[in-house]
Amino acid sequence: MSEHAADKFDDVRASEYACESRIALAGYDACHELSACMLSAALGPMGAARILVVGAGGTAGEIVAAARLEVGWTFVGVDPSESMLTLARAAVAEAGLSERVELRHGDLASVAPAAGFDAAVMIGVLHHLPGEAAKRHLLDDLATRLREGAPLILAGNCGSYRDDPLFMAAWANRWRMHGASPDDVRRKMDTILRGADPPASEEAVAKLLADAGFEHPRRFFTSLVWSAWLTRRHGQHHGDARQAMHAL
Repeated sequence: MSEHAADKFDDVRASEYACESRIALAGYDACHELSACMLSAALGPMGAARILVVGAGGTAGEIVAAARLEVGWTFVGVDPSESMLTLARAAVAEAGLSERVELRHGDLASVAPAAGFDAAVMIGVLHHLPGEAAKRHLLDDLATRLREGAPLILAGNCGSYRDDPLFMAAWANRWRMHGASPDDVRRKMDTILRGADPPASEEAVAKLLADAGFEHPRRFFTSLVWSAWLTRRHGQHHGDARQAMHAL
């Protein structure tokens, strides 16, 4: 996420994030848990692994879920919002994971190229970047920090909001279900429409990934306009689901 995109995640929004993100995304915790399960299946029984987390601020749900599943994994997380990182540090500490997690204020430039991470997770980031060039640049930078064959979990909104009035009405009903007044619902939906620039389609996501050197993604979670995919950086695979099954 760019510094400009991070401006929206100030102290006020950060203080509301844990609650409001679970309203905005039906299945928020399930998405993070399944992401951990998919990443573990993709890596196979390799034991120790270094995981790069892009946009790690907020609930740190992707880190906590993965760390509990795989005790040999360590994490480096980056986020340009100090307010969101403060939340993440607290969540990591509460889960007793501080020794396995390093959280850095900044973007991917704070991580050395060719760092050779075994896998990466990027949840809820891409649709906050304005324009295709910014999205492509971030994925290019991410690819250079992964070893060949490394899996990537990518999740976020895709598709034109305005072209799907049924889903947008259902999304608005999520807020109403949780007690928002009609005026509050309108304000929240206006903020959503103005504040994000999701890839135009799932095909657009696949093209962005392909251009950055990743394989065709496999979708494993969907909730209205939100989806989560597993992909890999092109190259040799060091672990896979078949090995994981044999290890059970």
